[in-house]
Amino acid sequence: MNYFQLFNLPAQFDLDLTELGSRYLQLQRRFHPDQHSAGSERDRLLAVQQTANINDAYHSLKQPLLRAEHLLALRGLKISHEQRSFNDPQFLMQQMELREQLADIAQSDDADAVIDSIERQLQQQKKQLLQQLATALDAGSAEQDQLAADLIRKLKFFFKLQQELELTEQQLQD
Repeated sequence: MNYFQLFNLPAQFDLDLTELGSRYLQLQRRFHPDQHSAGSERDRLLAVQQTANINDAYHSLKQPLLRAEHLLALRGLKISHEQRSFNDPQFLMQQMELREQLADIAQSDDADAVIDSIERQLQQQKKQLLQQLATALDAGSAEQDQLAADLIRKLKFFFKLQQELELTEQQLQD
């Protein structure tokens, strides 16, 4: 299913999230199962299925990495459930250093400063990679799609580290 077509939006990485939200609400009102409660069993079942599709599509298009994966899948490059390692030693070293900093937060004299430092690094890297991802996806070539896939894989590391940092920060506050 092409989520962009469902929402009648252009198949591109940069989306107007306000427009996406408006179209989501329109589709929800139109296909909500309560609108079909007087219909046949088949009509009610189709409404439930369509509502589930709309929810899945909205969830995917709203999040940059899922949106990028969906764009690549539409182009024939499916990476959403792959398990692939990296051959980029510089990136792997950066990840190891960030993980070491994360592990050392609890023993730090100024945990808040370490958290802030890691947060800034993560935000900077995510912003830079998201810009590169947008450029690669806009190019639309097979070579650039492969680059986009690698950028998505890298971004997943940063988003996961962000979650771990937030969990660590929450544990320290408790």
